[in-house]
Amino acid sequence: MTLAGPSEPNRPLSVAEQSLHFLDRVHIGPPPGPIRTAAAWRSSDFDSEDAWIQPLGDAEIAAFDAAIAFARLTGKPLDDLGPEDFPLPSLVGRIEGWRRELETGRGFLVLRGAPVDRWDQATASLFMRGLGLQFGRLGVQNPQGDVIGEVRDTGAASRDSAARKYATSAEFRFHCDASDLVGLLCIRQARSGGESRVASSVAVYNEIMRRRPDLGQYLFGPVPLDLRNEQAAGAAPHADVIPCAFDGATLRTFYISDYFRSVDRHGVQLPPALLELMDLYEAVAADPAFGLAFRLRPGDIQILNNHVTLHARSAFEDEPGKERLLLRFLVSVFDQAGQ
Repeated sequence: MTLAGPSEPNRPLSVAEQSLHFLDRVHIGPPPGPIRTAAAWRSSDFDSEDAWIQPLGDAEIAAFDAAIAFARLTGKPLDDLGPEDFPLPSLVGRIEGWRRELETGRGFLVLRGAPVDRWDQATASLFMRGLGLQFGRLGVQNPQGDVIGEVRDTGAASRDSAARKYATSAEFRFHCDASDLVGLLCIRQARSGGESRVASSVAVYNEIMRRRPDLGQYLFGPVPLDLRNEQAAGAAPHADVIPCAFDGATLRTFYISDYFRSVDRHGVQLPPALLELMDLYEAVAADPAFGLAFRLRPGDIQILNNHVTLHARSAFEDEPGKERLLLRFLVSVFDQAGQ
């Protein structure tokens, strides 16, 4: 993929650039057996929420406040801001630990305690921009050009049955986003529902192959994906993707059931075996033996490695005037060579 040149090194990546980077995965063939890595976790590996939730202390909040103030003093346009514009010298070690957990550990974490009760939304959005830049390149999230997106019920479902699920209050089944990392900051909870669910796509794969290897083979072949009316002008409304790639050590997955299933609105019929695989895949991911379920509190930040972690959300009901709101970043991670 082509990256921004020296004159715009921090420009957020387009949706297409992020997707091409995310799906540019080395694949040598299906794994010869179960994958045993830190990312292949099951719920029994955690004694309590304390095992994956990391509180932010007063000193860390103060460091973020100072970085936000510094970013504002630069006077730069938001899309020109880079990690150097959010200096966090006292948090270098902590951020490196978060990065290791995401890239080579279990693949997800929750930070607790961002002061969203005293930050206005512009400040919270700037915080998410600065936090995302600590991990890589930010990306645009939709045709409207949002870099820090709002996850809320916009009423889109009443206007378009194929609306993106993050803009509705409907259940969003287990999926991965087409970026290396996704971060969510909870500003307000729903009156009811809106529960977050996470599961290891590596552990789910292992279980699928244990139970039904005949179905698991479909994870290494093309599956049509509904582009939800966001394809380029003149392009087909769906595209083939291959859910799994294995490079000899790491299994990387792109799975988004709701958008696989909805290709039927374009006249594309999925084979019965593929539909059976998806039913089994989601049942395993939702099994309490594999997945975790919890409600994000205001001030919680959930960060996931999309290659190895699935996430979902239950349907929710809002309280008028206090609607559920999360802020989201998408990040692509590159090595020093820009790959």
